[in-house]
Amino acid sequence: MIRKVQAVALDCADPERLAAFYAELLGGEVVADFDDPNWIEVRGFEGIPLACQRVEGYRPPEWPGQERPQQVHLDFDVDDLDGEEKRALALGATLLERTDEIRPGANWRVYADPAGHPFCLCLH
Repeated sequence: MIRKVQAVALDCADPERLAAFYAELLGGEVVADFDDPNWIEVRGFEGIPLACQRVEGYRPPEWPGQERPQQVHLDFDVDDLDGEEKRALALGATLLERTDEIRPGANWRVYADPAGHPFCLCLH
């Protein structure tokens, strides 16, 4: 039986930049693997560690299109959607959709991280 999820790995062209983004966003710390410079983890926050993995020829997903599908996205609980949106954008995120403003009953907004992976900030 599997004990737990060890990490969620995100492919990217620049693992240092992506790890720094998520460390700031989540209040975690960047943990480099000195044996493998293509693998950097973000730990020290509540939840599953994130790993940023360098992939040659990386092409970011296109959201909401399916020519290059997202394949995975992350959801983050927040108490202040507007405040966390400002912080995420200042760190390098891109706003993709303010779902809460266009879909009745929705409590989330969709962004892309600096490598193009979609993620959501969800008001709870």
